[in-house]
Amino acid sequence: MRYLTTIVIIILTSQLSYSQTHELGVFLGASNFIGDVGSTSHIAPNSPAFGGIYKWNRSPRHAFRFSLIYSELEGKDSESDDPRRIERDYSFKNQIIEASLGLEFTFLDYDLHDERPKTTPYLFTGITAAYHDNFFFARNRGLISEDTSSIAFGIPMVLGIKTSILGNFILAAEIGARYTFSDEIDGSVPDYDNEAPAAFGNTNNNDWYVFTGVTITYTFGKKPCFCSF
Repeated sequence: MRYLTTIVIIILTSQLSYSQTHELGVFLGASNFIGDVGSTSHIAPNSPAFGGIYKWNRSPRHAFRFSLIYSELEGKDSESDDPRRIERDYSFKNQIIEASLGLEFTFLDYDLHDERPKTTPYLFTGITAAYHDNFFFARNRGLISEDTSSIAFGIPMVLGIKTSILGNFILAAEIGARYTFSDEIDGSVPDYDNEAPAAFGNTNNNDWYVFTGVTITYTFGKKPCFCSF
């Protein structure tokens, strides 16, 4: 039985090694923050964002996707349409490194080994983890660093469109909002304590941020025999 199991594993590994189609590339774009500090606009890129992206195309309709993106989230009350925020005049910058993992679904079949030009809209979702520094605002003292860091987990909601160019290259444009399970990225809640004297804003609404940009990926791997998963 042990030898049979070993043979089965070898066969499956061999098959997978010939059935994987990969994409590797870069993300270039910009970010904007949505929270208790800064503009209330949902899509208003104001800070560069860049990183790397990898996809494993499991079928012509879906792919496993991983990305690592860096940006400096920025919020300025002076750029808000809310008179109360303008009067308060808080501002912050917080560097984040985001890792995301999930599934990308295409609206149309997207066989990378079909030599004809292909274009399709797509959706991506999964889970994100954004590493960031902690700080808070003290009245009459401005922004105070907590000298600690945290990880804000979240859910990405990405809509994009991609097309094949120059043989093995794929160009895509996308807008992706991230809903986080944190309310601390903008310093409105120190140490995750909604009852802290320095806490402010709507404690029932967590932080969001948005990446807007393009990806350029290079495809490689032998022609797959796509399975049902």
